[in-house]
Amino acid sequence: MSSVRLYILGALDRIGPMHGHQIRREAQTNRAELWTDIKVGSLYSALGRMASEGIIEAVRTEKAGNLPDRTIYAITDSGRQELDALRWATLREVRLKPDPVDLAVQYSDGLGRDKLIATFTQRRAAISAELDGWLLLQEQAAKYLQGTEWLCTEHTRIRLEAELTWHDQVLAELSKSTEDMT
Repeated sequence: MSSVRLYILGALDRIGPMHGHQIRREAQTNRAELWTDIKVGSLYSALGRMASEGIIEAVRTEKAGNLPDRTIYAITDSGRQELDALRWATLREVRLKPDPVDLAVQYSDGLGRDKLIATFTQRRAAISAELDGWLLLQEQAAKYLQGTEWLCTEHTRIRLEAELTWHDQVLAELSKSTEDMT
């Protein structure tokens, strides 16, 4: 599943024809990089590929002042079918990727319990700070959220809280361990 494809098709379907800069600005305005795996710079290269596949089409070119020509793209009928398929596939797929930190913990022999405790304390502090920032962002964005957008912000908040819970569990386990992990 391509988040970039889903985002572009969804934006063109919801908002209507746009050029690449408008799509990028929409992604930045929505802060898509905070709640998706989309890097806004990847949107431009995807437009050309998607146009060659026929799921979006160039409907016109605009020129504004000294800016370069901008190609306006619209979603096609096959693009709407692709959007529908992507939405359903994404909604049905449960995708919790393995976190490499689990592998590092598995092979942490020889690092020493004190170093692990210090490292996980720092990790926990970083996640806590990220959660604090996210809560502030949620508060500031609350009046602008529409439809189900609040569910996306809640999903991230809950995931961050779950990470804190797991880190607390790791720290508790490391602290009570009588076996030195050297």
